[in-house]
Amino acid sequence: MLKHLLLPLTLLIASCATAPVAETPAAATQQPGAVSSADPRATEAGLEILRRGGSAADAAMAVMLALTVVEPQSSGIGGGSFMLYHDAATGRLMSYDGRETAPAAAGPNRFLRADGTPMPFGEAVPGGLSVGVPGNIRLMALAHERHGRLPWAALFEPAIRLARDGFDVTARLSARIGGARLEQLRQSPESRAIYLTADGQPKPAGSRITNPRLAALLQGIAGTGADAFYRGPAAERLRAAVANAPANPATITAEDLANYRVRERAPVCGTYRTYRICGMGPPSSGGIAVYTILKQLERFDMPGMGRDNPLSWHLIAESMRLAYADRSRWVGDPDFAQVPTAGLTSDAYIASRSALIRLDRAMPSVAPGTPPGATRVAALEAAPDGGTSHFSVVDRFGNAASITSTIEAGFGSGLVVDGYVLNNEMTDFSFVPERDGLPVPNRIEPGKRPLSSMSPTIVYDAQGRVVLVIGAAGGPTIIAQVAKALVGVLDWGMPVNEALALPQVIGMGNRVQLEPGTRVADMAPVLRSLGHQEVVTNPFESQGASILKLNAVQLTPAGWLPAADPRSEGTGARE
Repeated sequence: MLKHLLLPLTLLIASCATAPVAETPAAATQQPGAVSSADPRATEAGLEILRRGGSAADAAMAVMLALTVVEPQSSGIGGGSFMLYHDAATGRLMSYDGRETAPAAAGPNRFLRADGTPMPFGEAVPGGLSVGVPGNIRLMALAHERHGRLPWAALFEPAIRLARDGFDVTARLSARIGGARLEQLRQSPESRAIYLTADGQPKPAGSRITNPRLAALLQGIAGTGADAFYRGPAAERLRAAVANAPANPATITAEDLANYRVRERAPVCGTYRTYRICGMGPPSSGGIAVYTILKQLERFDMPGMGRDNPLSWHLIAESMRLAYADRSRWVGDPDFAQVPTAGLTSDAYIASRSALIRLDRAMPSVAPGTPPGATRVAALEAAPDGGTSHFSVVDRFGNAASITSTIEAGFGSGLVVDGYVLNNEMTDFSFVPERDGLPVPNRIEPGKRPLSSMSPTIVYDAQGRVVLVIGAAGGPTIIAQVAKALVGVLDWGMPVNEALALPQVIGMGNRVQLEPGTRVADMAPVLRSLGHQEVVTNPFESQGASILKLNAVQLTPAGWLPAADPRSEGTGARE
């Protein structure tokens, strides 16, 4: 095998011209719609809405609500989302920031001890300090107002049935119940009743869960609108859960909840070969990082080298290393920090970064560049994350939604109120507000939204048609997962279901992580021979389940092809 992988290092580097992308909207496809999500019950919820004539926005919101019930460890109404939406009637792409915000009581020293040292991550996550103001219900309301076709209450019906009538526990959910938040789940009578057996153990796979309190809450929001979550008794119960948390009690005020607003952001778009790649702008780092990984590779003959060539994976890892370095230095909430988005995505800057990549040798080290428009700031670290979900939806009218939703870690803060799980999104901020006298862009400030790796992405072809709707879960690995799959589809011509299944490689700092048991893991000796300093196999798992979870829908000559990562419990299906 090794002999086969030791290919010559003198392959030609091709320079590929970028074709202009049509700016006019493409006509609606008139193809049956499709849904891909992390759970078959959520996928079916989205399909139900599409079959009733709902839009992609309607179906996506029904998926989010269903995931609140059946994948509570990963996302739901206790967290937030980033949403890209292609409106077929206008040809416009809109980008919505429903990320959680820091409460008014959250200052830069929130996770510092009395001696000025940061709290350990595992100590900061459980309880009230880590909870941000949830954004998903407000995002849902805005998406429905602008892009909905069905009545508001109809979107809640699948999730209400799942919560009221019950659903079977999956192996992934059972493992996550028994994970890091198990002791917290045991402390709450509400969470014990939902997720644990009589003797306090995780409900096993195949057992039944019902969630009547969540069903009642969803019924109330369905009947009276989003204010039923952000004001009144439900809001008071959320505040009380945070204030009376067994660990790290904290304050969220009535004003924090009532004043939450979704932000419409400019999407990050650019050309890659003959395609137009669009992603989420800051405070997500995903749009910038995914695009720069691809664009830095554009001068190389990725199609010619192919997926079985270790040099292809060497180049991908090198490009990731550069993109992650810039992500860590420059990106934060643009309402609070000057983020040089235009500079980071400019052709000249990306060309200067790409010039650092060599086909025959790994970079000895990587450091952030200095893009146009940058100001002096300090870098931050990327925290692990196992509690996120992505869903991709297209409808028969040609609309497309790419949404990544999260409560951050598995079971978030561990706090359960009204049957849903509250996020621990505040631990996505940097715990240290400054370094060497320089501010960290992702430091905590009241009303601020934390940096994210979530990478909802929509790809257009040269005629302006939506050809791919994609995203992933898995914390900082999201960026690498999406970039890898895009190379598979756009450069190697793979159908999306095969591209999602490609082995995962992640380059961060001086480390290259390879998915074990795959053909790229067998390439480790070649990567070391190229000068990569630390090449390791990494199971990419949390509580015994893979954190790699891609979900996508691709336009093919036969119609929409929905696909889910085979490492996950996700599914894709058409109307």
